[in-house]
Amino acid sequence: MESQKAKTVEQYQQYVMPTYAPQLLLVKGQGTWVWDETGKKYLDFGAGISVSNLGHCHPAVVDAIRRQSEILIHTSNLFMNEVQPKLAEKLAKCGYDAVSFFANSGAEANEGLIKFARKWGSEQGKYEIIAMEDSFHGRTLATLAATGRSKYRKGFAPDMPGFKHVKFGDFDALKAAITPQTAAILLEPVQGEGGIIPATQEYLEQVRALCDEKGVLLLFDEVQCGTGRIGTFFAFQSYGVVPDGLSMAKAIGNGFPLGVLMVKKQYAQTLTVGTHASTFGGTPLACAAGCAVVDTIINDGLLENCRIQGEYLTSRLQALGKTFPCIQAVRSKGLMVGVVMDRPAGPLLPILNDLGMIALTAGETVLRLLPPLNVTREECDIAVSLIEKALSKWQSDNK
Repeated sequence: MESQKAKTVEQYQQYVMPTYAPQLLLVKGQGTWVWDETGKKYLDFGAGISVSNLGHCHPAVVDAIRRQSEILIHTSNLFMNEVQPKLAEKLAKCGYDAVSFFANSGAEANEGLIKFARKWGSEQGKYEIIAMEDSFHGRTLATLAATGRSKYRKGFAPDMPGFKHVKFGDFDALKAAITPQTAAILLEPVQGEGGIIPATQEYLEQVRALCDEKGVLLLFDEVQCGTGRIGTFFAFQSYGVVPDGLSMAKAIGNGFPLGVLMVKKQYAQTLTVGTHASTFGGTPLACAAGCAVVDTIINDGLLENCRIQGEYLTSRLQALGKTFPCIQAVRSKGLMVGVVMDRPAGPLLPILNDLGMIALTAGETVLRLLPPLNVTREECDIAVSLIEKALSKWQSDNK
C-alpha cells in the first residue's frame, strides 16, 4: 500500500513547480510543535519563517477566522467592510500614527512601498531607491531589483532600473550614493535573510537625519523583523527611529496571507483612488485574523516574553560556543536569533530534523532561530539541548 508521503511526493513531482525542495511532510501543528505523517513530533523554531509568531493554530486566530468565515469572507475593495478599518486602527494605536494599505504578502507590501516612494517623488523628478547589500525584499521583479543578495536575481536580468545598493551600516557610502533623483532609502532594521544582522542605533539615527536633510523618504522593511519579533510591536520602536513608511506581512496574519503597507498620515494622499489596488487585500477574513494577532500580542504580554526568552536563548547559545569552536558568534534581537558558524550551516538542518527540531539558515553560515513569541523557557532549553546534540554529531562527522 502506497504511503501517505510517497503519494504526496508523487503529486508534487507531477503537478507542482519545483521551486522548493521540501523533505518533511507536516500534517499537524499545535503551539511550538508540528507533526509529520508518521506521528513524529518536531520543535518548530522556524515558525514558518517568522509567520506563526503565536504558534500553530492559536485558538484566538482559529476562532476569529471561523467566526468571520460564517459572516462575510470577501467583498472586494469596491465596497467597505467593517473589519479592515478596525485592523488599521489597531495597528496605528500600536504606536505608529499612520494609514494602512492591505495586501497579501511581504513582496506585495514592499511593492507598495516602492510605488509609494516613486509616486511621492514623481513631481520632483525623484525615482531612485537606495537599498542595502545582503538585503531581501521579495521575489517580484521590483522587489528583486531592490534585494541586495545577487543570487536571487540570477537568471532574471535585466534588473528593473532605479535601484542601487550600498553596504548595510556604512553611513559614508550611503551618504555618497544620494543624488537629486533619490526618492527613498529602503532597509530592514534587522536583516533576516542576510544573516540576522541588527542595525546599530547610531546608524539608524544617522540615516533618519540624512533623509530629513536631503528630503528623502526613509522606508523600513519589517516583514520579518516586525510584528513583535524583536520585542517591540514595530521593529522601529526598538530604536526610536520613526520611518516615513514601512511594510509588514508574515506574522500579522499568523499564517493567513496578509501584508500591510503603512505610511505616516502626512503622506496619506500620495496613493489615491486608482493609483494602487489589490483584489484580495484587506478582506474581512484576513483582517479578522490580523485583529486577533494584534490583540493577542498586546494583551497576552508576548512582547515582554519575547525579550525575556530572547535574552535567555541567546545566553544559552553563547555558552555553547565555549564547547563548540565552530560557533563564531550569536547575533540576536528579541527572538530573532542567528548562530554564526565557521562553515555553511545548511548541513546542520537535516541533523536537527532527525533529532526532532526545525530551524532555518540565513546567509550561508548562520543557523537562524525564529520561535513563536509565546515560546517557554522549557522549550528554549529543549532547543539548546537538541542543537548541542546536532553540533556534536556535525563535529564528529567533519573530523
